[in-house]
Amino acid sequence: MKVVVAITAASGAIYARQLLEQLIGCKDVERIALIYSANAEAVVATEGVSLPESEKITLYRNDDLFAAPASGSASWDAMVIVPSSVGTVGRIASGVSQSLIERAADVMLKERRRLIVVVRETPLSLIHLRNMTVLTEAGAVILPAAPSFYSRPESIEALCLTVTERIVTLLGISAPHFTWGE
Repeated sequence: MKVVVAITAASGAIYARQLLEQLIGCKDVERIALIYSANAEAVVATEGVSLPESEKITLYRNDDLFAAPASGSASWDAMVIVPSSVGTVGRIASGVSQSLIERAADVMLKERRRLIVVVRETPLSLIHLRNMTVLTEAGAVILPAAPSFYSRPESIEALCLTVTERIVTLLGISAPHFTWGE
């Protein structure tokens, strides 16, 4: 499986780190394209998050519209925008592809491939909700970064993992995760 992971300037870099760690550790994932928005690196640093490195990860510049994730013929299987700002959601919903993140998301939608958008914003305006509806109607999965408490997490790390595990499950990757009723 080949997965594109995009990080925008929304708060919640811990989710991106956890997802990358999970994908790196999964034998079914052969390649990961990593893309940062213009301000994502500053947010990651401000939140004190260190992203993992791996030979599976190829870093692409967000202004490189000639990069592999910009083309449907590169055959990436899925894309996760984590965390996603509502600005990114709005640009994708309106068909704007001025960055590699936006173009790669557009490719996922037009090729009918899996696009998971982990929105990290609250409260949501009517504009935000309508943009998320547009993406859902186009085939994306909107996964708000809303952790669950069923597993009684005892740390922020464990709490955030409840969201990350949902992302991995939605990608169709078999990995250990909390299951209700067990």
